[in-house]
Amino acid sequence: QEQLVESGGGLVQAGGSLRLSCAASGRTLRTYAMGWFRQAPGKEREFVAAISWSGGTIYYADSVKGRFTISRDNAKKMVYLQMNSLKPEDTAAYYCAADSISRPASTLMSRYNYWGQGTQVTVSA
Repeated sequence: QEQLVESGGGLVQAGGSLRLSCAASGRTLRTYAMGWFRQAPGKEREFVAAISWSGGTIYYADSVKGRFTISRDNAKKMVYLQMNSLKPEDTAAYYCAADSISRPASTLMSRYNYWGQGTQVTVSA
């Protein structure tokens, strides 16, 4: 069964760090561009970061630029989100997403056709 599973969320104090991981499984699942999105209570899901298959193209939301780093390991079918200098406003459920079509990475949710169940990140003040 093709699926994405996130891990690494938790509770952290402001200024702290967390590393999210996303594992892709399923023999037929192709994970070209990969992305991270987040959704805070009462808010719409928003783009956080995206990375192309080669890792040569990376995008970040302005709100996380300089603090978050996206990376991937294609051999392991994994994508990571290193989050440093966390702020209370980073509190949200974080979702991993994959585009199974070979095309450029995108910041648009509509370009991703596989989604994980999400992992909660809570940053206390």
